[in-house]
Amino acid sequence: MAKNIGKYGALLATIMAVAPFCAAQAQDAIKIGFVGGFTGYLAPYDQPTLQGIELAVEQINKAGGIDGKQIELISRDMRSDTAQAAVTAQEVVDQGVQVMIAPCDVDPAVATGQITQAAQIPTIAACASTPILPGMVGDYMFANYTADNLQATALADYALEQGYKNALVLLSRDTPYTEMLPRYFATVFEKKGGTVAATLEFKMGQQDFSAEVTKIKELSPAPDVVMTAAYEPDFPAFIRQLRSAGITAPVLGSDGIDSPTTLELGEVAEGVVFSNAGYPTPGSALEKFNADFKAHFGEEPSAIFTATGYDVIKVVEAAVKATGGNLEGPALRDAIDNLENVAVATGSITYKGMNRVPLRVVALNKVQGGQKVHVANVTPNGADVPPAQ
Repeated sequence: MAKNIGKYGALLATIMAVAPFCAAQAQDAIKIGFVGGFTGYLAPYDQPTLQGIELAVEQINKAGGIDGKQIELISRDMRSDTAQAAVTAQEVVDQGVQVMIAPCDVDPAVATGQITQAAQIPTIAACASTPILPGMVGDYMFANYTADNLQATALADYALEQGYKNALVLLSRDTPYTEMLPRYFATVFEKKGGTVAATLEFKMGQQDFSAEVTKIKELSPAPDVVMTAAYEPDFPAFIRQLRSAGITAPVLGSDGIDSPTTLELGEVAEGVVFSNAGYPTPGSALEKFNADFKAHFGEEPSAIFTATGYDVIKVVEAAVKATGGNLEGPALRDAIDNLENVAVATGSITYKGMNRVPLRVVALNKVQGGQKVHVANVTPNGADVPPAQ
């Protein structure tokens, strides 16, 4: 989505502003902070997330708020820098927020959460999907997005259903997401009878995948499928070079490639299947969200991260209602931890009994003719999901 960052220019102009809310006095407002990477490598994820958050805030405030209290949104750009995330989080905490939303990558999410954990402020990572994230920070930290091990299980099940028996896994140790999601996939794939022919590693940002592609081409037998959690700018570079080398094996990816950039790759991305948090099937809550989004912003959502950003505010709304309006940190934390089947844009979300990592449906999607086509919604068997590492 790096090519599309420019279209968010108008959004960036308002990032430092407080989201619209009625003329309620400060003590009557519910203050929600969002420390996001609105510039830098996280912009394709945190900017759409901010749009979804803003839409939810506006809708709730227009409907009278939460138990009569308006939401005040305080969003700040941490410039996709982990050290800056901690500094910015402290600045937002100092403004008296009762809930914090953390960035879409695990390292700055942890940095944000360490600040809010000390202040006993419930914090929800909008689309960081590392399942150990809450445990890395503490009992005030929650995930929101479909966890890596859940996505990996759905992808492995799909691969086996397609008859793929011999997989090539490409990973990077540079982030937990790019390392562990492929490892979870390999664990499930092998547990259910598949074979991982090789595991190759890359460095994020390297752009030249000739060495990795050569190794894939030399494998005998050739892999039935290639699986990776690489995302921009690495995935476009990899898939182009893979296809240029004449390797036609199907490619499986994850939610990091749910972006316009992937769809704009043309023939090289044709047939790529990837997981994410939802698909707008007819009559679904996500279809309605997309229509509301277009009516508000004048364009289609750029990625599922708009909807999952919206989901975070609906979770906060449900938690505040569950406490009867008690905005103290411990009360809100416990309320989130006990939520079940909360209706959100992507369907429903449950935290109760899930160790602060939500139970969600995994959507599988395919790139076809430059469009994202729905393959299936999958709820993996819990016994098949590898333990978080």
